Amino acid sequence: METVYIAGGCLWGVQHFFDSLPGVQMTEAGRANGKTNSLDGEYDGYAECVKVIFDEKATTITDLMGHLFEIIDPYSLNKQGVDVGKKYRTGIYSTSTAHLEEARNFIEQREDRDKIVVEVLPLTNYVRSAEEHQHHLERFPEDCSYCHIPNAVLNKYRHK
Repeated sequence: METVYIAGGCLWGVQHFFDSLPGVQMTEAGRANGKTNSLDGEYDGYAECVKVIFDEKATTITDLMGHLFEIIDPYSLNKQGVDVGKKYRTGIYSTSTAHLEEARNFIEQREDRDKIVVEVLPLTNYVRSAEEHQHHLERFPEDCSYCHIPNAVLNKYRHK
């Protein structure tokens, strides 16, 4: 199993979406690459993200990047849907150099690469979100109307 951290705006929808993907074994809502080791206060530079544990024999970083680009506006800096601020930036973070290289290659292959603002950075730290944020849309599906990901896309792979 491999682990990568994916930021795509509000983590509720991102977690719900990635939970349904083939090859994804587990997800956890959290925050990545902040300046502290806790979530006390105003998130201190953290990006809302989802820790994704996946089977590298069933999916790849390239696949996961493709799925991320299904649910985000890759040209929007610090904003996805109605959520605005640095904590809603988009990115992929990992402790694996190979993961980061593959993610950078994914972006580099795109014709629009010069417009893309998705971060591809080493993971410096990660903090798990509070329990009320874990699998939020599973427990409160009515909150899907708030999510920046359209329902048709959010539930595209739900047959898993």
